[in-house]
Amino acid sequence: MPFPRNTYRAMRLAGLAVAGAMLAGCNTIVMNPYGDIAKQQADLIIQSVLLMLLIIVPVMILIVVFAWRYRASNEDATYTPDWDHSTRLELVIWGVPLLIIIALGAITWISTHKLDPYRPLDRIDAQRGLPANVKPLVVDVVAMDWKWLFVYPEQGIATVNELAAPVDRPIQFRITASTVMNAFYVPALAGMVYAMPGMETQLHAVINKAGVYDGLSANYSGAGFSGMRFKFLGQSDADFAKWVEANRQAGQTLDRQAYLQLDKPSENEPVRRYASVEKGLYEAALNRCVDSSKMCTSQMMSIDAAGGAGKGSVEGTREKHSSWSGGKKTVVAALCTPANPTGETK
Repeated sequence: MPFPRNTYRAMRLAGLAVAGAMLAGCNTIVMNPYGDIAKQQADLIIQSVLLMLLIIVPVMILIVVFAWRYRASNEDATYTPDWDHSTRLELVIWGVPLLIIIALGAITWISTHKLDPYRPLDRIDAQRGLPANVKPLVVDVVAMDWKWLFVYPEQGIATVNELAAPVDRPIQFRITASTVMNAFYVPALAGMVYAMPGMETQLHAVINKAGVYDGLSANYSGAGFSGMRFKFLGQSDADFAKWVEANRQAGQTLDRQAYLQLDKPSENEPVRRYASVEKGLYEAALNRCVDSSKMCTSQMMSIDAAGGAGKGSVEGTREKHSSWSGGKKTVVAALCTPANPTGETK
């Protein structure tokens, strides 16, 4: 039995209201961010879409116009079955898209250099340049399974799953990972940047409005990926100083042993605070040698640069890293056995 007309209209209005309510709850932070870098990236998306719509919209309109004008029942439409070429039409069809592609290429070229995540900031926002006496806040980021470690080398503190920075102060992120590749992403602040083990990526950004923003991993990294989230706190200078002091009073120390325990896979980790951090810990994490029994990747690269220990170069490395003591020659244990009593290597 069909619905009465008034009932059908009421159902349509109710459906539209529900859909509007659902859309109103959508998080539009990606296109309405509070950081200058993210804002420029959002503007780039809008500019690119508008340029492409210059082609898409006319084409969609012409599809409808041509279908209606040249329908079978329209006997007034011009019928030219032998028509095959129009210079004017060809110029429009190829010329306009070519101009749009050139414009997109120019915008992309400029923005690729201007928004390079490794490039230090030259402004606070569109209206304010960067003051000469302002230094960036350095934050070392380590992506773990499945949590985020943030180390503040200048303040000597560290946190897990909580990040803070003063408003209108440039931030320099140095990013790495302890196990698999991940992606550091705070939509309100800037675009995502990969975190890779044994490598360091960088991101320069600034937050222009105080608030609490979501941060997350944007690259699938295993079972606990969905819970690999953190809060980013945009604070005034005074509030940031209080936040740093509160972390210093937490009483815990992040040394190598604590790092190795923290690095074990765990899911949905609560916020942790460390009052002090062992010197050189981030560099050890970057070089994958927090466990002091392992050789750092920087040492491996140094050995490779000196001749290497790979195929065909073991002898050369053995000689370069050997030593004499008491008339006997010893060599690195990692490459061969110790010298025998006669002074000859085995």
